Amino acid sequence: MPHPAGVCEIAANRVAAAHWSGKGALESGAASALDAGSIIPSPVDQNVANADLLRSALKSVFDQTSLSGQSIALLLPDPVVRIFIFPFETLPRRADEAIPLLRWRLKKSVPFDVDDTVVSSMRQTGRDGGLEVITAVARQSIIREYEQAVEAAGGVPGVVLSSTMACLPLLSDAGATLLLRAGAKCLTTVIVRGSNLCVYRSTSTTKDAAQVDVQAVLDEIFPAVAYHQDTWGGELDRVVITGFGDREETIRLAVSNEMRVETGNLTDSASGMGLSPDARTMLGQGQEALVGWMANGA
Repeated sequence: MPHPAGVCEIAANRVAAAHWSGKGALESGAASALDAGSIIPSPVDQNVANADLLRSALKSVFDQTSLSGQSIALLLPDPVVRIFIFPFETLPRRADEAIPLLRWRLKKSVPFDVDDTVVSSMRQTGRDGGLEVITAVARQSIIREYEQAVEAAGGVPGVVLSSTMACLPLLSDAGATLLLRAGAKCLTTVIVRGSNLCVYRSTSTTKDAAQVDVQAVLDEIFPAVAYHQDTWGGELDRVVITGFGDREETIRLAVSNEMRVETGNLTDSASGMGLSPDARTMLGQGQEALVGWMANGA
């Protein structure tokens, strides 16, 4: 995968961008709020409701980070990109042979025509030693909505990735880690074990996920944890939460008490403690996806 130094995240409530040096130092960063309803993240329907406002916000952050005319990584709201982990006995290495097989597997899993999609994948080895394929899929027309806004603002989308997938390099390689990430109208649960993605579950919410009831948050976690135990065995080693704002401590205590496992935030995690002060500040500002993109390159 290419790894441009510039990265931009478009969320339902804001856009943010960062320009990293080759050594992972922050050269510049900026964010701009979006009015409610400007972006309506969906895997099926039109997402960009106010193209002029989005373009203006993007141009503002590009100008502040000197990313105009530069290739960037474009991070999109989690609901836009669906993530699946498929077991395969074999899968061709050539993309032109593998993608049709992945589209065939996706037909019963997505609520849209798979022929109008962008599909990407990577391989990993499952617990039993068999082949697993992490597959990302999104409607091409929706991806183009975001790409066209970036292009109109002077940016050049070089890589497109879902926001939480960009965060995964911030998680520990030791044992099993559950990441619980609240976003605007979205709650995403991920479990990684070492370098393996074991569980990916993203749920749209009627209000900002940071305001969702504690029990609803726990109910979202339980199926992911149960699946991990059944499929991979063993317990979680830690839970990392992010995006809950003022309710972070309430959520942390509830998860810790229910799961009986160490629970903290990204900033205070082992990975977070090893970051630069600028990067740690960005974690505290809810820009973990931008930092995760930098960590992936490093």
